[in-house]
Amino acid sequence: MTHTPYGMDEDSRRAVEADVTRLIHEYTWANDTQDWEACARLYTEDAVFRRPSGGDPVIGRAAILESFLARKPRAQRHAIANVLVDVEGPATACARSVIVLYMGDAADDGGLPVQDAKSPLIGTFTDRCVLTPEGWRFAERVGGLDFRP
Repeated sequence: MTHTPYGMDEDSRRAVEADVTRLIHEYTWANDTQDWEACARLYTEDAVFRRPSGGDPVIGRAAILESFLARKPRAQRHAIANVLVDVEGPATACARSVIVLYMGDAADDGGLPVQDAKSPLIGTFTDRCVLTPEGWRFAERVGGLDFRP
């Protein structure tokens, strides 16, 4: 069942759903190619990010970029599914999605990466998204794991 927020028509609601879904997929592609600047640009300046693996929240776009740059390089591929966007208004939405993360190390022979024994990891993201002059951005992105590695 869908809910159209006060003052929005069905087409406008669906446009927000599509834009927020695209934001989630843009983030996934930037993350998998380890384009950390592109990932960070998809957050608001004062955003809060909580990794699915836990730890303290990372606050602010600059700190989020620093946290990505500090990561050890790895082969990785995220599969995002079951994206559900709840439109709250023309400039705000919340979204939930399931993540499946495959990760590993580069092969010594230059071939396909060797899958990590802890892979895959399965979890969720819960997002609060806002429309900014730069487009849709994550104001808050909270990840969580559904199973222990």
